[in-house]
Amino acid sequence: MSYRVLLVEDEAAIRKFVKINLVKEGYIVSDFPSAEEALEACKEESFDIAVLDIMLEKMDGVTLLKILREVYPNMAIIMLTAKSEDIDKINAFESGADDYLSKPFNPKELILRIKSISRRLIADKKEEKEIVLGKFRIDLNLKDFYLNDELIELTPTEFGIIKYLIENANKLVKRKEIVKTVWGYDYLMDTKLVDVNISRLRKKIEKDPSNPEHLKTIWGEGFTFEYKE
Repeated sequence: MSYRVLLVEDEAAIRKFVKINLVKEGYIVSDFPSAEEALEACKEESFDIAVLDIMLEKMDGVTLLKILREVYPNMAIIMLTAKSEDIDKINAFESGADDYLSKPFNPKELILRIKSISRRLIADKKEEKEIVLGKFRIDLNLKDFYLNDELIELTPTEFGIIKYLIENANKLVKRKEIVKTVWGYDYLMDTKLVDVNISRLRKKIEKDPSNPEHLKTIWGEGFTFEYKE
């Protein structure tokens, strides 16, 4: 299956370089130098994956990310950034990014990360069943998450994390396990970004995010999804 990629990068040389490498791997790529042009294209086309540069002119990449995430909650989004500060990476993840890559980067690493996301998309589409744990229900076919039969909008990364934790309910799950399962690799990833996504999930599913009933941190170890009948 050929996945459609939305590539937004204002540096023409990088945009061309990335597109050539993605097309070689069989992806269908639509590339744009600005967020405004990309949003216009989204009115006419649908995309599975977006690769967005953070440092765009006029509308920046994080603002574009927030718009895409709100309109297309199931789109997988990778951010490209020349910034290396943790705060910038965390800001991208808090805004709904699934992954990030710092410039300069090896195109093979970008391909690896996109392939990892593609495998997740394929695996999700092959699933045709539900996971039910009390008031929580996961539709594995549609990638929908329900709390008390109310649909909760999750990013693909949030969905992957909550799915894995519920599958392992009442068990300790280490951060590196989550990275390996959800992102598809266990290196070059700051495990603190798992905490960012856990924090976002708590705000969406817990009555009191500061004192969670289910999504609990095991200090120095990892997390557990605690559920009692």
